[in-house]
Amino acid sequence: MPPSPYTTVGRPKSLAAFERAQRLIPGGVNSPARAFGGVGGTPLFIANAHAQFLEDLDGHRYLDFIGSWGPMILGHCHPKVVEATTAALHRGTSYGAPCEAESELAALVIDAVPTVEMVRFTSSGTEAAMSALRLARGFTGRDVVVKFAGCYHGHVDSLLVSAGSSALTLGVPNSPGVPADTVKDTVVLRYNDPQQLADLFAAKGDRIAGVMLEPIAGNMGLVTPTPEFRKALRDLTHKHGALLIYDEVMTGFRLSYGGAQQLLGDTPDVTALGKIIGGGYPVGAYGGRADVMKRVMPAGPVFQAGTLSGNPVAMAAGIATLTELKANPPYERLEKLSAKIEAGFTAACRERNIPHRFNRVGSMWTLFFTGTPVTDLDTAKTSDTDRFARFFWAMMDRGVYLPCSQFEAAFTCGAMTDADIDATVRAAAESVALL
Repeated sequence: MPPSPYTTVGRPKSLAAFERAQRLIPGGVNSPARAFGGVGGTPLFIANAHAQFLEDLDGHRYLDFIGSWGPMILGHCHPKVVEATTAALHRGTSYGAPCEAESELAALVIDAVPTVEMVRFTSSGTEAAMSALRLARGFTGRDVVVKFAGCYHGHVDSLLVSAGSSALTLGVPNSPGVPADTVKDTVVLRYNDPQQLADLFAAKGDRIAGVMLEPIAGNMGLVTPTPEFRKALRDLTHKHGALLIYDEVMTGFRLSYGGAQQLLGDTPDVTALGKIIGGGYPVGAYGGRADVMKRVMPAGPVFQAGTLSGNPVAMAAGIATLTELKANPPYERLEKLSAKIEAGFTAACRERNIPHRFNRVGSMWTLFFTGTPVTDLDTAKTSDTDRFARFFWAMMDRGVYLPCSQFEAAFTCGAMTDADIDATVRAAAESVALL
């Protein structure tokens, strides 16, 4: 794949590394979200990261607004996380047996997330979502599950329909290899459509095990739920005995210490977590009401297991991250920095009469190149993706690393300074002028 026609900066070492990777790894990447399929050109290969910066193989430095797709809220190589994980490494990298760090991190999660009374750790957000779904079916004895178009819950077979994230960017919302029978009990509805949800429960309420969604979506770009939609979700699931499952893998500890549900005042029955709770290491978790969680084996009959679940190094990183977030909450400062980005990007687009929508909650945000309010997948897809690709590469050439898809959220991190944000806004003004 040649370099993007939109960039003027040479990155020969990244190009060579990608050519080698394509001979060894399918598509040259280990996750489609990294493939630059939504912007063209070749992905950058990163040599190192520190605080708010990434550096590629060619020595170019970038302000990082991906943060490993969300986990690095404190920035890369935060001293307390490095110290904690280094100490854990010297005690052993994996035990295959319980350790106290698992209970310590569990206690922090339970203390933080209002609706979580018990929690089980996994090794990824995908595992957490998959396990939460199985738990809903096992707890209710029902088969039908509901998801929303544009919400991505990992590459779980029964949820990989009308998915967001890289499935949307690459135009493969329904993956080959997923048997029809696997998704026959998955119903896909429109995000932010309470009437459609009410109609489904009227028809199939006694068969629905659970409803899963991102309470603030980040995988079709950032999309917020309406109060009416949220109320319908809670009222209808409660009335019909289904479980309400919030996928907070992305929003947990990101939008507030207690996640989106604390910010919104919502009460899901089960919550899937990941990303920040591992401090940059592979971790997921699902938790909720004690009576529901006690159905998980060995306390109950619903099977779930993982060799590296509760890994001691990952637990140490999570404990250090959550402890720092609690002791020195960055949320008010992140709000101010991100509001400054919103104002600057919006002003740049208005000055050039570029149709746009800037959706933001706290330190999560997306600039959509559309004049249509973005409230669901259909409206997100009205965006001018070619214009986004040109904007992306112009920003990259100016040292700002944004998500490589119109349909992803960006993340501001606590290591960023006012000067960093000023530089980002200047880069946006220059980049928009090229569109």
